[in-house]
Amino acid sequence: MWQPDGWDVRVRLGVLTPHADVGPESELRAMAPADVGVHAARVPFGGIRRGGVMDPTIPLAPVRAFAEPPYVDDATELLAAAPVAAIAFAFTSSAYVIGARGEAAMLARLGERAHGLPVVATCAATVEALRVLGVTRLCLVDPPWFDAELNGLGRAYYLAAGFDVPYAAPCGLPSGQGLIRPDALHDWVAPRVPDAAEAVVVGGNGFRAVGAVEALEATLGRPVLTANQVLLWAALRAAAAPTDGITGYGRLFASR
Repeated sequence: MWQPDGWDVRVRLGVLTPHADVGPESELRAMAPADVGVHAARVPFGGIRRGGVMDPTIPLAPVRAFAEPPYVDDATELLAAAPVAAIAFAFTSSAYVIGARGEAAMLARLGERAHGLPVVATCAATVEALRVLGVTRLCLVDPPWFDAELNGLGRAYYLAAGFDVPYAAPCGLPSGQGLIRPDALHDWVAPRVPDAAEAVVVGGNGFRAVGAVEALEATLGRPVLTANQVLLWAALRAAAAPTDGITGYGRLFASR
């Protein structure tokens, strides 16, 4: 008699996302079970325009600014007023630019604005996931709108965290969020993963990637981690919610 209306969930997660980017919400909602609520707050990002349009490569200044006060701090405080159990920072490239120390300082600052709610971030979550999976060597693939400098900063981030990175490159697909397709991503990534890499990391929360995870894992025989996948995994763990009920999006969700 009564239809599902989204109210009866076991946990609600908050998401901080660039103002014109629908990627994080789309992928998180696709992966999350029906009893996990996903609620976003939009944060101004100078590298994206109305309609989600970006330049072929994004400049570093707005990437850095996204992680700085006041906008993301204010959005965090407003989002924390909702009945959410954890907040997820859905942005990869700022951590590349400010480094792990800067990312940790940002998380501590946002945690204060969230009045003690746990706040997780994409790159820190990826490091945690790699360690849970026992990975020491990774292949890093970033969106086509990350230039060589930004991709190099990503490689440096993971090197500083203690991982070997035998391959790192921006993806050679057309530069534009709406131009990416899971089959094309699979076909571009699969032949470029070196034998030395124990896992593949796909950066970029606005990069359409989770639909290719299971196929890539089947092709490569090793874990594939994407930005929104690890973010959901980390947010659920921070909210003390189980992750092992999520299937079809990689072996990470079965790990403990």
